[in-house]
Amino acid sequence: MTKPTMNRPALAAIGASAFFYVTAETLPVGLLPQIADGLSVSEADVGLLLTSYALVAAVSTIPLTALTMRMPRHTVIAITVAIFVVSQAAAAVAPTFLVLTLSRLICALAHGVFWSVNGPVVARLAPPGQAGRATALVFVGNSLAIVLGVPLGTALGQWLGWRVAIGAMAVGGAVCVLLLTRVLPRLQPLPHDLNVRPGAQLRAAVAIVRDRQVAMLCLITAVVVVGQFAAYTYIAPLVRRDAGLEGVALSALLLGYGAVGLIANFLLGRHSDRRPGQIVAGLLIVLAVSAGALAPVLGVVPTVLAALLWGGAFTTLPVFLASAALRVAPRSRDAASAVYVVAFQIGIGAGAFLGERLVRAGHLGVLPLLTAGLAVVAMLLVVTAGRRVFPARLSEEDHHRIEAQLAA
Repeated sequence: MTKPTMNRPALAAIGASAFFYVTAETLPVGLLPQIADGLSVSEADVGLLLTSYALVAAVSTIPLTALTMRMPRHTVIAITVAIFVVSQAAAAVAPTFLVLTLSRLICALAHGVFWSVNGPVVARLAPPGQAGRATALVFVGNSLAIVLGVPLGTALGQWLGWRVAIGAMAVGGAVCVLLLTRVLPRLQPLPHDLNVRPGAQLRAAVAIVRDRQVAMLCLITAVVVVGQFAAYTYIAPLVRRDAGLEGVALSALLLGYGAVGLIANFLLGRHSDRRPGQIVAGLLIVLAVSAGALAPVLGVVPTVLAALLWGGAFTTLPVFLASAALRVAPRSRDAASAVYVVAFQIGIGAGAFLGERLVRAGHLGVLPLLTAGLAVVAMLLVVTAGRRVFPARLSEEDHHRIEAQLAA
């Protein structure tokens, strides 16, 4: 009997799609001043682009995922990336801030479905017991978005204008659609999903939040992401205040921020199937210390070092959080993945909104302290939850047993 292997081409295509999704969602962070000047709005208003996007994604993820459960999974992923292409093209030519916001909201509708379907599909493309490793491979796309996407997009936007940078996202997404249609295998819905009506799927997705492990994972996710995006959304004005970094220097810092994250993802991602809880707790401690160090104005070198550690810690966390969502509810992976995506988007939206409130009130320096404080809270929750929320990988026997139950 042939031993199952990792479908690397398909994982790479999904990872590339994730790269453009993450880059496009967070690109306003690097182009905050350019978009504000180009559309005659304040930097705080541009920061709210992340809030509105995350709010729509959070509200729409569960119902839209339930409605698409009976569609072939490879088709769903390709359609969500195609919608991404259309929305980015519209954003690139938006004549007003309102049109820019609306075009991003179209993307937000597809965003939640893409990420909720992403996790279970990745698990099906991996051999038994290696879902965490496959997730880590796909999340290289997320890390590269922070390493290359945002800094290069920022540099491109500063050189040729923010519209060109957003247009490049549409082009990249179009290439991903072609790749997905060529290398992603046909993945029909599981029999369990075909036999359940959309209304029942929606109720199941909502009901899974009552599962204590899923609820705790969502709480941990929301807490840490709120803190992250409260400060990260305004990293441009923050490092400008702390170290005078802007323009090319800001792009270089964002490049280093993501590069350290990519290295950390490579070193730690391979261990996502073993001792995930301890690693998450350790990353949260590093996140708290590095983000908190940015509160005072320390100068160029300390600011750069703290930002690099911050990037390494946070960029690696979603690998472990997303893997945990698949493990704590192995019989309801799509539903668990959907509510995890909702928690993540709530965190992004709430964090960007809190950041906007504090920046508008003149409290920019408070943002890193908020990030550090919430990272500590999340770390305490992780320690309390332990293996109940961050279990090690399923054995091959358990994996086959669950798959057989789902197919019944």
